[in-house]
Amino acid sequence: MKRSNVKSRIKKDELNPLFHFKDKEEDDKVLTNGVIKQALKSGKLELSSKNLKFVPEKVWNLRETGKINSDVFDLNQKPNEDDLWWNQASLKHLDLSSNVLTEISGNIGNLLDLTVLNLQDNALTTIPPEIGLLEKLTRLNLSRNRIEQLPSQFFRLRELKYLNLSHNSLEDISADLSDLVMLEVLDLSNNQLESLPGGIGFLTRLTDLSIHHNKLQNLPNDITSLRNLQKLDMMNNDIKFLPEYMGDLRRIEFIYAQHNDIDKLPDLEGCEHLQELHISNNFISEIPERFCEKLPSLKVLDLRDNKIAKLPNEISMLQSLMRLDMSNNSINSLPSSLSTLAHLVSLQVEGNPIKSIRRDIIACGTQRILKTLKDREGNVNTMKVTQSPTIPEKLFPDIYQLKKTRSLTLCGKNLSEIPEQLFIDAKQAEISIVDFTKNKLKQLPEGLKHLSPMIAELNLNSNLLTEIQPFVSDFDHIKYLNLSCNHLDSLPDEVGLLITLREINIANNRFITFPKCIHELIHLEIILACDNKIEEFDASEEGLGALKRLATLDLSNNNIKTVPPVLGNMTQITTLLLHGNSFRAPRHQILESGTQSILSYLRDRIPKEF
Repeated sequence: MKRSNVKSRIKKDELNPLFHFKDKEEDDKVLTNGVIKQALKSGKLELSSKNLKFVPEKVWNLRETGKINSDVFDLNQKPNEDDLWWNQASLKHLDLSSNVLTEISGNIGNLLDLTVLNLQDNALTTIPPEIGLLEKLTRLNLSRNRIEQLPSQFFRLRELKYLNLSHNSLEDISADLSDLVMLEVLDLSNNQLESLPGGIGFLTRLTDLSIHHNKLQNLPNDITSLRNLQKLDMMNNDIKFLPEYMGDLRRIEFIYAQHNDIDKLPDLEGCEHLQELHISNNFISEIPERFCEKLPSLKVLDLRDNKIAKLPNEISMLQSLMRLDMSNNSINSLPSSLSTLAHLVSLQVEGNPIKSIRRDIIACGTQRILKTLKDREGNVNTMKVTQSPTIPEKLFPDIYQLKKTRSLTLCGKNLSEIPEQLFIDAKQAEISIVDFTKNKLKQLPEGLKHLSPMIAELNLNSNLLTEIQPFVSDFDHIKYLNLSCNHLDSLPDEVGLLITLREINIANNRFITFPKCIHELIHLEIILACDNKIEEFDASEEGLGALKRLATLDLSNNNIKTVPPVLGNMTQITTLLLHGNSFRAPRHQILESGTQSILSYLRDRIPKEF
């Protein structure tokens, strides 16, 4: 083959690698006059993803850098208003995230007015003591670095409300952590912590505590003093014992304790706001009867992969329960009382030696199991003789009941329509929860329009709905929407406007295609779409991949033919259910191995791009 005579037009200095560490002089050039001017105008400096190895020195003295040079100042020329020092804002927001910084200068102490500092995703191993001078700091993100220790001065940041130290190499935290009394969100996940400091209970403003993926063996007893705590995530540790009584966590809503060594359920009496308890992959052997008595708001109970041998009849006292996962335990029978749980739409009991119900019935899913249990309960009830006369139940609640409960609940009354006056009364009572489970409604009652600004939860499970009217878009504060067990085969585009939704349930309907409007619900954490006829779904960035907060995805018992490999990139998913579909891969063994195994399998099959 002859060598081409055409000379290359590529210059020699253009043959350098595309990515390389810049020297200090190159890093300084990032801070142009235009960037400085904008920062002095807004008080915000964004230097994220600039491939910086060094922070430009000018950052620590921006106002000095931006001063008008008096030596060359022309008295005959009117200065730019933005250049006048009294019109310049001090730096309050500094973003240096996603660079390759290995150290931060002690000059950071000059930024006395800083309120927000983002240093996540760098290569920092230490933090300068001078950070303690930033007494106005309210948000600090140090996640995804290599920090092994914090200076004692760090705990002088007493105005901090948000602190993220996740994905570092911390082995211990000083007891001075308790000095950060304004903290509302604390993330210590993905470190090497073997214990939490005593005194953490003094952080009484804390609402969100993440300590998952560490080496913790127990929790300090004073953790129950966190009276405002709403979310506690301690999954993937070595915890053997939880505090025996956790009822003082009066406002707790979510507890994640999967993948530990816990052998006993804690006493949660008093946790009346608890909505989700995830405590799978532990060594729990029983569910105490009293455990079920005082959790009126519990919607999700995940106890899969434990050693539980019996499900007590008292489980029926969890009247708000919607999802119960008892997979892979040692249960040999199911109590008939399960059929009385009006909101239960997902019951997982695979992997148990159940003998009281045939395997083919269990394979048919939740509704078939509950129907079987209900039939048995009915047969028992027909044998009982009622000796006392029944008192007629009032069909609709009055305004006093509505004000007391702050909810409009009409369950199991076979209603096909609901009077408008009831909605007017409900509006006056400022209700936030509407529950019309087990009726005969064919569409959304028009009266719901009166409640659109205040509805947070709407439950229409087990009705005869064939369509959802466009006015659903008016529910601009809704967080939970249950449309399961109806006759729906589509959702209107207006559902995509419900951006406050955290959970949507469309299980047991007639969907053939996955509703695209759901892709617009960017704050969704839970999607339940099992027991439909869905043939395919989009997991790309334009589809489910856009839902960065999605933690639970249930697509079991559909007609899905292939699972898109890009679903494996959604690593934030903690519960993925795909069984009962027609695809051949992933195989059954992988599905049984759990969510992380499925996601890993899918990631390995994403086509390589060259």
